[in-house]
Amino acid sequence: MSDLSTLKYTAEHEWLLIDGDTATVGITDYAADKLGDVVYVDLPAVGSDVEAGKVVGEIESTKSVGELFAPVLGTVLEINDAVVDAPDLVNSSPFDDGWLIRITLSGDLPALLSRDEYVALTAE
Repeated sequence: MSDLSTLKYTAEHEWLLIDGDTATVGITDYAADKLGDVVYVDLPAVGSDVEAGKVVGEIESTKSVGELFAPVLGTVLEINDAVVDAPDLVNSSPFDDGWLIRITLSGDLPALLSRDEYVALTAE
């Protein structure tokens, strides 16, 4: 992902790439850095309904366990099996190969942050 300004962000440190009625979701480089070396990723099952703001998975590192929140309402379309097999992709390529889930959107998008708003949030 070369232009991070095309993504939307959440205060929970997730990024979203919206393409029509599909959202690709991952965690930001800031979150990956704070977690440390990721060693395990637990993602929701394909076909699962997810609700914005609700926990849908876990990301475990050598330092801590972080929760993955659904940033939007919808249904899990796809999970990134590569990340399940090689969790370190979350650290090495959070915006590209380290994406986590794809969700088919249902309803309106919640309020999301721009890149500038997210950078300001993490600078505090």
